[in-house]
Amino acid sequence: MRMNERKLKILAAVVDFYVRTGEPVGSKVIASLPNINVSAATVRNDMAMLEKLGYLEQPHTSAGRIPTIKGYQLYIEKLMTPPSLSVEERARLDDMLFCYGGITEELLIQNATTALAELTQCAVVSDFSPKFSVISKVEVIPTGRRVYVILLITSGGSIKNKACRLEFDLTHEQLNWFSGYLSEHLEGISVSDLSDELMENLTSAMSAYMMSLAPLVQGIFELSRDLKQRALLFKGERNLFSYEDLDKMEIVKFIERKDELALAGFLDDSFSGIRVLFGEDKNSFVIGNSSMIVSNYRKGKKNVGSLGVIGPMRLNYAKVIPYIEYFSQKITDLISEQTEDCNLHEEDES
Repeated sequence: MRMNERKLKILAAVVDFYVRTGEPVGSKVIASLPNINVSAATVRNDMAMLEKLGYLEQPHTSAGRIPTIKGYQLYIEKLMTPPSLSVEERARLDDMLFCYGGITEELLIQNATTALAELTQCAVVSDFSPKFSVISKVEVIPTGRRVYVILLITSGGSIKNKACRLEFDLTHEQLNWFSGYLSEHLEGISVSDLSDELMENLTSAMSAYMMSLAPLVQGIFELSRDLKQRALLFKGERNLFSYEDLDKMEIVKFIERKDELALAGFLDDSFSGIRVLFGEDKNSFVIGNSSMIVSNYRKGKKNVGSLGVIGPMRLNYAKVIPYIEYFSQKITDLISEQTEDCNLHEEDES
C-alpha cells in the first residue's frame, strides 16, 4: 500500500511523541496535534494500517502504539528534520574538540569521543586506523644497564615504546649504527608499509650486529604489529545505566565484550555518511532495544575511522545526528589540512 503524506505525518508524530515521553501513543493524542488536521477515528485507522505495514506495534492490547525498528528507519531516512547547529553551538563544539595550538589526530578523536558522550549522555566508541599514518620519529634510548627502549611516533600522534633487555651493553658504535639505520629506513614510511618483507630486510641488514641487536629487532617487529592494529576508544559506557529501556545485565555484558564491536563489523569503514544500527539480536553482545549511530571520518578520500553513539532505540536522533555529523566532518577537515601542511613542508624541504 502506498504511504501517503498523512500517514507519514502520523508516523513522524508517533515517533516524536514516543521519543519524548516513552509512553505508547493513542490516536486522540495524535489527532490533537496542530499539524494533524483529521479526526481521531481517521488517525486510528491510519495507525492500524501503519501497524499492518510493520511501522508501528502495540505493546499491549489496550495500549497505544510505539514505533518498530522499521518505523524508526523510515523516520530517520525520510521524516526526521534535524535542526541546523547555530553559530554559537558550533563554536561550543569547536571548544570541546580542540585547544589552541597544535593537535594530533589521536587527540582530536579522543576529544570528539569525550565530547559526544557528554553531549548525548550515551556511550560513544571511536576507532582509528593508524595504517594511514606515517612514522615520524624512531629512537633507541639507553635507560639502564643492558636495557634499551625503542620509541616510535607517528604523524597521527600515536606513541609506541618497548623496553628490550640485551645480554650485554651496546657499544656507542653499535647503538649509533642501529639508531641511524632505523631513522633512515623507517622514518617517513607509512604504517601500512610495515610489511613482513620490510622487517626481514631489516633483519638481513644486521649481519655482524645480529647477535647483539636481536632483541631490539624483535622489539621493532612487535611495535610494527601494534601500530597496524585498529584501536578502539570508549567513553560514557556508564551513561547507559540511566536508561530504563535497556536491560542492566545486557549493559554489563556489553561493557565486558565491547572490544568485539570492531571484529563484528559494526564499525565498518566501507560506507559514507550516517548509518543507524539496531540491537535486534538478544544473543549477541549488542544490547537489546538499543541503537548505534555510526559516522566515518576520512583522510583525503579514504575512510580512516568511525564515531559511534550507542544508546536506547528511543533516542532523540534529530538532536544526536547533527552532533556526530559535525564532529566527523570537523575531524575530516582538520586531519586533511594537517596532511596538506605536511606535504607542503616536505616539498619546501626538497
